[in-house]
Amino acid sequence: MAFWVVGDTPVISWKTDTIHDFGDLLQGEPQSFVFEFKNISEQPIIIESVRSTCGCTAPDWDNTPIEADSIGQLTVTYDAKKSGYFNKKVKVYFSGQRKAEKIYIEGFVE
Repeated sequence: MAFWVVGDTPVISWKTDTIHDFGDLLQGEPQSFVFEFKNISEQPIIIESVRSTCGCTAPDWDNTPIEADSIGQLTVTYDAKKSGYFNKKVKVYFSGQRKAEKIYIEGFVE
């Protein structure tokens, strides 16, 4: 379980692992995974932006506030165009934070 921390106060707790292994993918068939997190702060938070390391990795999220003690989601889709192993980093920026939380996807395209 990973925490996003502001000072000494945790803001989110990942409900899923921060690394997702797609395993073997077929070339030309995009695959998605939903990362889930819980807002463990006392205030609503939002995902302000998400940045991927390449155009083959597309994040999707809802811009509505995630209330305290609620679950939020971030979907990451990998476009499996090139064959071979991949490992991609995605940076997630939560409201009011300068430092990103990092999540990863990996797998092998056949």
